[in-house]
Amino acid sequence: MVSPAPAVDVPPQPWTGRFDGDGPEHRRWWQAVTPYAPHGAQSPTVHPSSAGPGTPSARTGSSRPAVILGFGSDAGVRRNKGRPGAAEAPAAIRAALGPLAFHLGRDLHDAGDVTVTGDALEAGQARAGLAITSMLDAGQLPVVLGGGHETAFASYLGVAGSAAVREGLRVGVLNLDAHFDLRDEARPSSGTPFLQMARAEAAAGRELKYAVVGISEPANTRALFGTAADLGVDYLLDEDCSAEAAHTFVAAFLAQVDALYLTIDLDVLPASVAPGVSAPAAFGVPLPVISAVCRQVAASGKLLHLDVAELNPEFDIDGRTARVAARLINTLLG
Repeated sequence: MVSPAPAVDVPPQPWTGRFDGDGPEHRRWWQAVTPYAPHGAQSPTVHPSSAGPGTPSARTGSSRPAVILGFGSDAGVRRNKGRPGAAEAPAAIRAALGPLAFHLGRDLHDAGDVTVTGDALEAGQARAGLAITSMLDAGQLPVVLGGGHETAFASYLGVAGSAAVREGLRVGVLNLDAHFDLRDEARPSSGTPFLQMARAEAAAGRELKYAVVGISEPANTRALFGTAADLGVDYLLDEDCSAEAAHTFVAAFLAQVDALYLTIDLDVLPASVAPGVSAPAAFGVPLPVISAVCRQVAASGKLLHLDVAELNPEFDIDGRTARVAARLINTLLG
């Protein structure tokens, strides 16, 4: 087996799924995934429209190889007083992806997992960030499987350290989530990552471009709405998330950026669709709307990095939430 990506704790494991044959017409995800070979062992596929290494299309081309990285963490959820269990999410999402029919026009690799032991959250986020930066700079599209939404700050570290930011691309963060996750707390948690990002960007002399689709007003205090206002955060309430409104909102945000980091907190969906999360949604955004946003992001050609967080297999029903996560990832990579 090839060496895992830098800073990865668990190397990629064999995938499984239904077997219908060896031909391309029978291919499924488990047959398409190969172990990730870092350090330039795989040549990145660049979108034909790219004009050079510093252009948005070269960094975000739709045919870039995708690399899956697990982030097994419960530490942030525990600190945020949520229901632990998200550390098992990477395995559950891989199990849901494996049997899917493979229709993607890109190569697909697995880099293994970064795992957070005990309460060592910050060290785990730093290791994941290094791995993500390495993948981005090698021309890959990292797909991070969380973990609680503390996964988002690991993703940010990877994006912020990448050539895309060093070369001056305007990178926006689009969060599909019922919560702002802008808590001001002494210890980082699954509720703090976007305030951490804003402060890190300010320290670097930049401004965080952050937008959220699916905010639940009853799930966010006035203080959080105030922080969002102070930071200039754009948001769309869950009750306002019609297909047309979501499309208009996302299009306006995409127009402001060269590249996009998309993060999906599965609690943006109704509890009937995504029961296996730390904080199930009483209302939520309909799955067809979230899926349409994913198709819109994929079609934009600006997707730089993505993660899917907050799956908690312990509370899932018949693997329902894991299957939704897998379907959304498949849509984004299609």
